[in-house]
Amino acid sequence: MKSRQNRIQFRRLRVRKNISGTSGKPRLSVYRSVKHIYAQIIDDSEGKTLAAASSLDKTVAAGPGVKEAVTVGELLGKRAIEKGIKEVLFDRGGRPYHGRIKALAEGARQAGLKF
Repeated sequence: MKSRQNRIQFRRLRVRKNISGTSGKPRLSVYRSVKHIYAQIIDDSEGKTLAAASSLDKTVAAGPGVKEAVTVGELLGKRAIEKGIKEVLFDRGGRPYHGRIKALAEGARQAGLKF
C-alpha cells in the first residue's frame, strides 16, 4: 500500500505530464501544506517564475483557510495582470479540486485571470 504522500506525488506527475506552461499561456502551480498555501505562475519553456503569492505574504491577513486562499488567489491574479498575463493553465498539484485549492482558483478568476 502506498503512503498518502506517494499517492499525491503520483497524481501530481500524472497531471504535469499533460500540462506545460508557455510564454503565451503559463502554468499556475498550487502547493498546499497543512498551514499555508503557495501559488506561482511559471513559464516552463524558459524555466522562470513570472509571479508568485502565498499565505506568508505580509499583505495577506491570516485567517480561516478558505478565506485566506481566496485572498492569495486575488493577490496572485493582480500581480499577473500587472505583468500582462491574462490566461494561464491551472495545475492543482495532485490535490483534489475543492476546498482551499478551489478557493484560490476562484480568487484568481475574480482578479481577472482566465483558465
